[in-house]
Amino acid sequence: MIPRQVIEEILARTDIHPLISRYTTLQRAGSNYKGLCPFHNEKTPSFVVYPADNSFYCFGCGVGGNAISFVKKAENLDYSEAARLLAKNAGITIPEEADNRGYLPKVNRQRIYEINRDAAKYFHACLYADDPSAKQAYEYLHGKRALSDATIKHFGLGFAPRAYGALYRHLTSKGYSADELIYAGLCGKDQQTGRMYDFFYNRVMFPIIDVSGNVLAFGGRVMDNSTPKYRNTGDTYVYNKKRVLFGLNFAKDASQEELILCEGYMDVIALQSAGFQNAVATCGTAITPEQARLMKRYTPRVLISYDMDKAGRNATEKAMKLLEEAGIEVKILKMDRDDVKDPDEYIRRYGAREFRRVLEIGKTKFDYNLERIFSKYDIRIPQYKIDATKEICNMIADVSSAAEREIYVNAVSKKLDIKADVLKADVERYRKKKVTEYRKKAETTAKQSSLGFSDKVNTDYVRMPAVARCEEAVLGLMLLYPNYVDMVKAGKVDLNDSHFLTAFNRKVFLSLIQDDKDEDLYADLTAEESGRITKMKLDRMELSSNGEDVFMECIKKLKDSVNKQEQKTEEATLDALNDILARKRNQ
Repeated sequence: MIPRQVIEEILARTDIHPLISRYTTLQRAGSNYKGLCPFHNEKTPSFVVYPADNSFYCFGCGVGGNAISFVKKAENLDYSEAARLLAKNAGITIPEEADNRGYLPKVNRQRIYEINRDAAKYFHACLYADDPSAKQAYEYLHGKRALSDATIKHFGLGFAPRAYGALYRHLTSKGYSADELIYAGLCGKDQQTGRMYDFFYNRVMFPIIDVSGNVLAFGGRVMDNSTPKYRNTGDTYVYNKKRVLFGLNFAKDASQEELILCEGYMDVIALQSAGFQNAVATCGTAITPEQARLMKRYTPRVLISYDMDKAGRNATEKAMKLLEEAGIEVKILKMDRDDVKDPDEYIRRYGAREFRRVLEIGKTKFDYNLERIFSKYDIRIPQYKIDATKEICNMIADVSSAAEREIYVNAVSKKLDIKADVLKADVERYRKKKVTEYRKKAETTAKQSSLGFSDKVNTDYVRMPAVARCEEAVLGLMLLYPNYVDMVKAGKVDLNDSHFLTAFNRKVFLSLIQDDKDEDLYADLTAEESGRITKMKLDRMELSSNGEDVFMECIKKLKDSVNKQEQKTEEATLDALNDILARKRNQ
């Protein structure tokens, strides 16, 4: 646990506006800043930064808090690690004894980085060992994949030997414990025999490295007919495959114009080796919203380079959707040679110059989808032409810009041989229907939210919304004005935890009045819980009067709502008992 006074110094020295500006574009909105949320996909900005009290809040997903809370969420760290990162940037030294107070987990992040780095060195050395299996792995990379020794070294490629427990024995000889190797996702323990085993064996190894140069995890390609063909490190304390892109550690420096999104490790290695440094790939999973938002931090445009088989087309459509939701311009690469299926194969067969030409003729999302629709239907047949027209009009109706819709309608009318004004009428009919459906959904969501149906932070809200609102009014004032907390602690007002009926708000109240000043309020909260606390403060900041008389009135309203809720609960209990007795008498 980091002392509270150190936390306060870190927050005081961290300007939240430039910090968050590294993750999303912010525009001034009065005295605050507004932008697209870096934590969920949205088209209309709902993420607000409040420089006055160094806080942030997203009105779309409910995430909020202070600078440490933001870094914790953005970098997938725990609260202590996020604080330490900001402390380092601010030139603040955190006392070492703070580590020995039971706050940090059993194995900390830096220790796992060291384990992974030593494992990567070991795998790389094994690739050049005098062993038949290692020679087979080297031949696969050097011969079949045509990678030079310089490329192999650049990406830190290696080989996990076939020998049972080889990595385990090597790493334990360097002082790492069995538990640490399990935490790192490199080894496991047989539950029946208790024997330790390596997670990777007889595989070509690809280290997965973050933008800071830390080895997070590994991907391994099998050298025989074993399954699965690729095996990847599972989620660990330092690695979550949903948040990482292979090759971004190199691509980030060449991503100003666009990134090339590939399917696999070898595509990235082939592209970067051929001079296309802006290539990245997901790590053994389909693209996720987190990865889309990560790319948004580095580039305005992504060129999708997936296989064009059925699975590849499905993956392309999902990627287009997520990337556009993240505010990224999308283009789709389509190989113009029937005898190749991916960038790696294309470059090996036709060279980097030809591949650059393919990049330059990449299709927009509209052109890609239009081509897909025309390949489905033979528009010479009237019914198929009608089906194609419906699908195309429905697609154009999703475009928000009226000018873009006009351009697409005019282009399609020539291909379909249908008058543009006729197509435009159909597009607007589809669009009107979509807008109506969206508004109904938004109204339903808003109603459910106001009643607490979608509240995952305070799950008691839906049962007693009136009480919860009164609790939040009182807590908002206490969060905004520490002197009200002092009044409660000194017994100057009659307020205690029994006046808080919802579990989350009671937890916040107890945290505020605790005597242990070393415990930071946000330390053990999720991003959504931190956001709820921030929202309580913001609701009070928007009001012109928050004096002591207002605080006392809020407490009175809280007590009144608690009494009504308790009376309502008692009456419901009596009604239930009477109903049970009546049923028994009638039996």
